[in-house]
Amino acid sequence: MPQLRIALCQVDVTVGALAANADLIAARTAEAVAAGARLVAFPEMALTGYPVEDLALRRSFQLASRHAIDALAVRLAAEGLGDATVVVGYLDATEHDTPRLGRPAGSPENALAVLHGGAVVARSAKHHLPNYGVFDEFRYFVPGTVLPVVRIGGVDVAFAICEDLWQEGGPVAACARAGAGLLVVINGSPYELNKDDTRLALCARRAREAGAPLAYVNLVGGQDELVFDGDSLIVAPDGQLICRGPQFREAVLVADLELAAAAAEPSEPPGDAEVAVQRTVVSSEPFPAGTPVLMGCVDRLPPEAEVYGALVVGLRDYVLKNGFQSVILGLSGGIDSALVAAISCDAIGAQNVHGVSMPSRYSSDHSRSDADDLAERTGCQYRTVAIESMVAAYLEALKLTGLAEENLQARVRGTTLMGLSNAEGHLVLATGNKSELAAGYSTIYGDAVGGFAPIKDVPKTLVWRLAEWRNAEASRRGETPPIPPSSITKSPSAELRPGQLDTDSLPDYAVLDDLLDDYVEHDASAADLVAAGFDEALVERILRLVDVAEYKRRQYPPGPKISLRAFGRDRRLPITNAWRETAGQG
Repeated sequence: MPQLRIALCQVDVTVGALAANADLIAARTAEAVAAGARLVAFPEMALTGYPVEDLALRRSFQLASRHAIDALAVRLAAEGLGDATVVVGYLDATEHDTPRLGRPAGSPENALAVLHGGAVVARSAKHHLPNYGVFDEFRYFVPGTVLPVVRIGGVDVAFAICEDLWQEGGPVAACARAGAGLLVVINGSPYELNKDDTRLALCARRAREAGAPLAYVNLVGGQDELVFDGDSLIVAPDGQLICRGPQFREAVLVADLELAAAAAEPSEPPGDAEVAVQRTVVSSEPFPAGTPVLMGCVDRLPPEAEVYGALVVGLRDYVLKNGFQSVILGLSGGIDSALVAAISCDAIGAQNVHGVSMPSRYSSDHSRSDADDLAERTGCQYRTVAIESMVAAYLEALKLTGLAEENLQARVRGTTLMGLSNAEGHLVLATGNKSELAAGYSTIYGDAVGGFAPIKDVPKTLVWRLAEWRNAEASRRGETPPIPPSSITKSPSAELRPGQLDTDSLPDYAVLDDLLDDYVEHDASAADLVAAGFDEALVERILRLVDVAEYKRRQYPPGPKISLRAFGRDRRLPITNAWRETAGQG
C-alpha cells in the first residue's frame, strides 16, 4: 500500500487579514514540508479568516480572496514548496452568475483550493450550508456541487468542508462511491463544552462509511464571540483514533498513513446527481516509503480546564486582533471580577491588566481587602477611585432615591472605567456572568458597559467551579492561587444597599442555573419546567425576568461562546415581544 505523509495545520488566523494569513500558511507549509509532508491541509477559510459574515457579499473582498489564493500557489512554488500538495480554505464566487432572487449577492462560495506546482489544480465549494445556531451560511453562500478527488502519490484523496461531514449525503457520501483512499475535511468548527466527544464519534462514523481514513483539521483561536479549539485528528477506516492534536493552540500534526492505491481506471459513481466527482492527477506513482512518523494523541483537557482555555483564547485574540494592548476592569472583591481578572492575566499578562477598586459608602471592608488581595496575588496594575463624592453630586442634582439611587452607583463606576479607557487606551471588560445576564440582574450603562465580556456565557455555578479549578491548578504548579479564597466562599452581593445579597432578588444560583439551562439552552416551556419539579411561581417569575431583559442583552458587550446556546449569536428573540410563557399553556 502507498505511504503518504500528511500534515494537518491548525492555525489562528484573522478575518480579513489576507496577507498576514497567507504569510502564516506559507510558514506552516514550510514547517510541514521540512517534516517530510507531501500533503498539507489548512482549515476552512484559513486564507480569509472565518466567519467573514457580510464581507462575503462584497465583490471587492471576493476578488481579493480569489487573487490571494492564486498568488499563494505561485508563492509556495517560488519558495521551493511547490512539490507539496496544499489544500486551503478561502472565499470564492461563481463567475458570470446571473443575479437571481434568493441567491446571495455575487454568489459567494465557501471554497477550498488544492495548490500544487505553482497553480490551483482543483477548486470546490461547501455543499451543505449550515443555517442554525451561530451559522447563517444560506445568507452568504451558494452550495457547491462537486467532490474533488486528487491523485497524490498514487492515492485518490477526496476533500470536503466542515458541514459536509455533519450532514448525511453530499460529498462525504460520494467519497465511498468514488473509491477514495483518504478523506480530508477542512473545518471552522466553533468550540462548545464536550463537543470534542461528539466530533470524534462523528469522524469515526464517517470514516467507516467512506471505508477510508479521515483527516480532520480545524481552526484555533478567537473571532469575536466564537472560539475555535483546534482538536485536529485522524481516524482509521474502522473508526479507531490514529492521532489527535492539542486544544486551543496552534500545531502541525504530522502522520504517515498506509493507504489504498488508486484504481487504474476509476469508475464514476452512480447516485447523487447533486454531487459530481471531479478528478485531478498530481502524481500517480507512490512516494518512496520512509521511516513511519506519527504524532500521538494529546490528552483531552478536563471540563473546567477546557472552558477556562476557551475563555483565555477568546479574550486574548479579541484584545490583540483589535489592536489593544491592555484591559481595564472594576475589582469589587467578588467572584466574577476576580475570575475575569485571572483570565485576563493569563491571556495578556498581568502587566497589561488594570484593576480599579471603586468603593462606595456601601462597600464592605472585605470587598476592598479582597480586591487588594487579588491585585497582590496576580500582580496586575491596581488603583482605587472612590466614587462616593461623584455619587453624592448626582444625588444632589437629580434627587434620586430607591432603585434609581442603587443603579446610579453602578453607572458612576461604568463612567469611571470608560473615562480611564478613553484617557489611557485600555479595553474595558464587563464582568457579568450568564445567570445575571439571563435574569437582567445588571445595570445597563453601569456594570454592563465595556468592549468585551469574558464570562457572559458562563453560568454562576460554573464561575465558582472555574475559580476553584484555577486556584487548584496554581497550587499544583507551585504558584500563588490568583483568586482570594474569600471571594469564592462569601455570599455574592452587588453591594448597592446595606446588607444586600443576590438571593434577595434571585433564587439560589444552583436552582436558578438548573432552570435557566432548561429554558435557555433547551427551549423548555413553563409547563415543562413545572413538570420537571420547579415551583410554578418561581418558573413564571424567572421566565418573565429573562424575557423582559432582552433589550439589555442586545446592548451587552460580546463575549466568548462556550455553551450550546449563547446569548447573541445563538439565541435571538425579539425585544418587543408580548409572548409570555405560563404553566397552563399547551
